[in-house]
Amino acid sequence: MAITKGYKQLLDEANAAVKGVSPEQAQAMAASGEALIIDLRDPRELERKGRIPGTKHCPRGMLEFWIDPESPYHKPYFAENRTFIFQCASGWRSALAARTAKEMGLGPVLNLTGGFSAWKKSGLPVETIDGTPWPAT
Repeated sequence: MAITKGYKQLLDEANAAVKGVSPEQAQAMAASGEALIIDLRDPRELERKGRIPGTKHCPRGMLEFWIDPESPYHKPYFAENRTFIFQCASGWRSALAARTAKEMGLGPVLNLTGGFSAWKKSGLPVETIDGTPWPAT
């Protein structure tokens, strides 16, 4: 059976529905307290590559459950009055996640354009999962 919609179309639709922000914009918004960056990567990715300081980790498979206040898995930070910037390794998973979050009524939501890779390439700070500067000494 052939699929009716491929990942490219899903990404195009997600990117049309959710605005992207640069790493520098995301850093400024997070530093001011206006935004919270949500890291959707697998825990192994965080261990291998580090993370953006101050992010909240939400495995992609738990997103809908952590957002919904009716869920027994709800995380209170999703009820805060802030902008949520979704981030993954390259911006694909986070684009899809941001669109889902927006459809659920969470907002405002943004996508970190280029993801963690773009953040690192911009020379912005990275830390280990325990909060020490990356690379760990």
